[in-house]
Amino acid sequence: MSLFYGANWPPSRHGELNMNLMSASPPKARAAVVYFDGACPVCSREIALYRQSEGGEQVQWLDISPPDGPACAPDLDRARALARLHVRDESGRLHVGGAAFLALWRALPRWWRWARWLDHRPGHLLLSAAYAAFLRLRPLWRRPPA
Repeated sequence: MSLFYGANWPPSRHGELNMNLMSASPPKARAAVVYFDGACPVCSREIALYRQSEGGEQVQWLDISPPDGPACAPDLDRARALARLHVRDESGRLHVGGAAFLALWRALPRWWRWARWLDHRPGHLLLSAAYAAFLRLRPLWRRPPA
């Protein structure tokens, strides 16, 4: 293994380097579970956008707004899940708020660049501030569950 070529070394049996790992293409979609509030019209629209994205079919989308809806998880109660976006990544780690968006974006090939661009301290602060502002306005839009 070469430090320069990493996993692409040694060359394949045809004598060519495998450039796949060095390309700028997004990582493969990962299995994730998204816990979202379907009674929030803004949240529902954004989730619909992600669901229609490439890789969205591999993500499990759980609308936890109906009182008789799906159970969240042993480590996540319904009240907490309704208060903020939660995403469980493929390793089982639960991400909350701005970090949940990063985990979701990493799982969707069309969005992975956003995660890569914002996955550093200033990006986390920006995401947290933007999400906190949204959370202050969100009660104005939320519909009561049916």
